Amino acid sequence: MTDPSLQRAAAAAAIATAVVGLLYSISFVVVSRLSPASGALLSALFLLLGGLLGVVAFLGVYDRRREDRPAFSLLFVIFGAAGGLGAAVHGGYDLANALHPPASLPGDVPNPVDPRGFLTFGVTGLALLLLGALVQEGPGRLAYLAGGLLILVYLARLIVLAPTSPLVLVPAALAGFVVNPAFYLWLGLWLRRPRYV
Repeated sequence: MTDPSLQRAAAAAAIATAVVGLLYSISFVVVSRLSPASGALLSALFLLLGGLLGVVAFLGVYDRRREDRPAFSLLFVIFGAAGGLGAAVHGGYDLANALHPPASLPGDVPNPVDPRGFLTFGVTGLALLLLGALVQEGPGRLAYLAGGLLILVYLARLIVLAPTSPLVLVPAALAGFVVNPAFYLWLGLWLRRPRYV
């Protein structure tokens, strides 16, 4: 038995995550080149919002699959919540620094809570791979690609470091501008359907 109000909220959150994720990518890549301060502020805000919205969307998937595969669903929602909350904290940290820049920020020191996007990209990517296994139809197929790309972005940021390197930019652009928005939009539409359709 699923909770219809949670399913509606999760569907709306997934669709909003698609929009916010696309706005994050635009802010991070395009706006930050035109106006670094505005890009930093907007990308931080969208990262925070996207993380929180993603947790609600993942809870809807858990609600749908918890009876069929309880332990696997629980593992998925734990990874999804950790990734989403990690992204929100990372965004909140960046937002606080964008609104009130400290007198000095260390150079390229990783975020202490989400180093090089471990939670935002790595753990969320693992959650999406689990979602692909839980949801065999519809968005589940795209979840494998979305999760794989997020893990690749994390590994590239961890190993290459330079965000302008094509090894980082190509998977990040593909994930941020195409695959993740499409996945979350499809997930939202799937969550809007009745439980056994």
